[in-house]
Amino acid sequence: MDGRQVTQGLGWFSLGLGLMEVLVPQRISSLLGLGNRQAVVRIFGVREIVSGLGILTQPRPAAWVQSRVAGDIMDLALLSTALAKGNPRRGSAAMAAAAVLGVTALDLLCSEDLSRGGAVDRGFHVRKSIIIDRPPEDIYRFWHNFGALPRIMSHLESIHEFAPNRSHWVAKGPAGTRLEWDAEITEDRPNQLIAWRSLEGADVDNAGSVRFERAAGGRGTLVRVELDYRPPAGALGATVAKLFGENPEKQIAVDLHRLKQLIETGEIARTEGQPAGRAQGTSKKYDEFVRT
Repeated sequence: MDGRQVTQGLGWFSLGLGLMEVLVPQRISSLLGLGNRQAVVRIFGVREIVSGLGILTQPRPAAWVQSRVAGDIMDLALLSTALAKGNPRRGSAAMAAAAVLGVTALDLLCSEDLSRGGAVDRGFHVRKSIIIDRPPEDIYRFWHNFGALPRIMSHLESIHEFAPNRSHWVAKGPAGTRLEWDAEITEDRPNQLIAWRSLEGADVDNAGSVRFERAAGGRGTLVRVELDYRPPAGALGATVAKLFGENPEKQIAVDLHRLKQLIETGEIARTEGQPAGRAQGTSKKYDEFVRT
């Protein structure tokens, strides 16, 4: 399960727990031996519902996950009062406290991960792969030249590398609109892996990676692409949705097939106004291209 799924799971957990505390506070108080504290339990329930809604509806839920950590501490403080020896429900209170401690640890880990900004916290995840009949070194060399990626990714207008491991991306949107962001390479293992993420202020928050693995039986290279992106809200978000299409996995699949054509033949097949087929092999064209 990835961080995004864990975050959403915490949101739904907050909603469910909050509803129970609001609807049946007396039963919960009785079960845990909390005495006449239904009002406190109900207040805690409202807090859980608000946190859950914040996590599930806000594009950046880090602050709402952090609010869950503060709520966990309040829950533990209340439960500690039910751990006195004279409480006949002490065992139930102890189990509840252990469960809250476990959830607190999960909240802390999730909060730390979101605060680091190491991944896109909400949005879409795309994963696709393809086998290309060329060695990993050739495909890595092509992909590492970010300026060449618009040749295979039709939605990209340009990529300009302005500093070591940093580049500026421009994407084409409907009706002449443009989306821009700066990105940095977060991991670079020659001939094996390239990973990147967008920087603060991006029109589209995104992160991705491409892996290059030798295919079984000497059949070339297995290329695995993973992409996370989070469209912004409002009109710009609608533009991003149109940009990536209704099926982003299909778009990435098309891009990978264009990459396969370009690397294996040196050109991308186009049928508009051209006769079918090609006159001669073009792998030499590709060799010349990747070396420039």
